[in-house]
Amino acid sequence: MKKGCLFSTIGLLVLLTAGLVYYFVRQNKPDLENTKTNKAEYLDISKKIVASGTINPRQEINIKPQVSGVIDELFVVAGEIVEKGKQLARIKLVPSQVNINQAQTQVELAKLRFDDAKRELQRQQQVNTNQLDIETARANYENAKTEEARQRSLYEGGVISEQQYNQYKLDLELSQTSFENAKIVSQNNLSQYENRVEIAEQELISATANLRLLKEGVDQNSKQVANIVSSTVSGMVLDVPVEEGSSVIERNNFNEGTTIATVANMNTLIFEGTVDEADVGSIKQGMPIILKIGAIPDQEFSAVLEFISPKGVKEEGTIKFEVRAAVEQTEDNFLRAGYSANGDIVIYKKDNVLAIKERDILYEKDETFVEVKNGDGFDKVKVVTGISDGINTEIIEGLDTSQLVRIQQETAVPVE
Repeated sequence: MKKGCLFSTIGLLVLLTAGLVYYFVRQNKPDLENTKTNKAEYLDISKKIVASGTINPRQEINIKPQVSGVIDELFVVAGEIVEKGKQLARIKLVPSQVNINQAQTQVELAKLRFDDAKRELQRQQQVNTNQLDIETARANYENAKTEEARQRSLYEGGVISEQQYNQYKLDLELSQTSFENAKIVSQNNLSQYENRVEIAEQELISATANLRLLKEGVDQNSKQVANIVSSTVSGMVLDVPVEEGSSVIERNNFNEGTTIATVANMNTLIFEGTVDEADVGSIKQGMPIILKIGAIPDQEFSAVLEFISPKGVKEEGTIKFEVRAAVEQTEDNFLRAGYSANGDIVIYKKDNVLAIKERDILYEKDETFVEVKNGDGFDKVKVVTGISDGINTEIIEGLDTSQLVRIQQETAVPVE
């Protein structure tokens, strides 16, 4: 009885052991029937670097007022096309009484200087007309002529020597030169007084215009209304950040001034983005860029890289370099300023090359292999690879489109 139980137990253990061995052998043995294969095919392979950024106008101008005050009326809205010189807004002046008093004082002083300059000019004109400032030089010249004529008669009569006569002749020439110089100086003095009058008059006009500008906002010289803000360029109004009734500050050396409107030329756009420092060494100016804009997902836009920043900026722990590219416009879509976009910078590209999936390549040291189906099994075949985009790899040598390549690890490919 005991022997029968022992033999039964031993037999049961043997059967269990045999079953486990069979199970593990089956588990470790490749299932050739269920192994999937794939063929090499001809594809376009390119290596790209992604730059993230926005679409912006190349020229974007902030229009600012020449005077401070309150927005009385706006003449444009965002999205409107304007020409250079188009009126954008009118400003109601709120002048400071202190500034007005100072401007009035400047007008009075300028008027006094102008009147004084006119009186001096009148005096100089009388002097010049009566030749009072050249009278002495003229008298000396007349006396020298008379004396030279008398001495010439004595010389011709043999009374005096030639050396004595030459001295009087030289005095005549000197007095004549002095007389001519005196006339030139007299005329120059008159011109100087005339210039002083013109300068004083311009100062008076400027001071008067400044006073009028403070009171009324009208520039008397240019006939332009300073409290009317006009566009300095042609383009589209992107933004009007103020409203009627808002206070605005003029632009000057100490203040940037309040922006009345932003105007940009939307016919010339650029892509402004950043690339990682690991990729910036692979790009250069002139490379093509394929832009994908989030607001227009079904269309790609072309651009050309035109600027790479020489200095990186640290963002979220990594160094980024700014890049800019000229966007090629299309008539099908209107690109708005501020669109977010991703730019694929094409580093290299090959069209119609034999390629397989990167996942199906085996790497051993410095060599690459694939497993090619041969009957009921697979043979390891050495191949020579070329460029890769991370998904597909070019096969230069060792494989053709008729061979079945074993899929090493099948993974889901994310949909772009």
